[in-house]
Amino acid sequence: MTRSIITTDGAPAAIGPYAQAVRVGNLIFTAGQIPLDPLTQQVVAGGIAEQAKRVLENLKAILEEAGSSLDRVVKATVYLKDLADFAAMNAVYAEYLESDGEAPARSTVEVSRLPRNVLIEIDLVAEG
Repeated sequence: MTRSIITTDGAPAAIGPYAQAVRVGNLIFTAGQIPLDPLTQQVVAGGIAEQAKRVLENLKAILEEAGSSLDRVVKATVYLKDLADFAAMNAVYAEYLESDGEAPARSTVEVSRLPRNVLIEIDLVAEG
């Protein structure tokens, strides 16, 4: 089994000892992305909708660097600081990951805290 590391300037640089994504065979596993602007490495302003959009744009850039895309995602895990944000997150999520009524498998959980006190983190598994 070979694995290759995926790195792009279109998403925030890793803030720890991890890769933005790893390809193993025909699958791409992304690291969890939080709503950091890739240019400034700062959390984007706004609420859950703005933060969800930034997270999904970061993930889109990573997958595109790997030669994949959001329409090839097979599994998503969403971490929310507050499940009360579910509906607003879900609306943004659907814009990016629902195509023709089809969406990937997903788990969504509420967590007590996320890095930099953001509202959301998402990681994906996609076909390469």
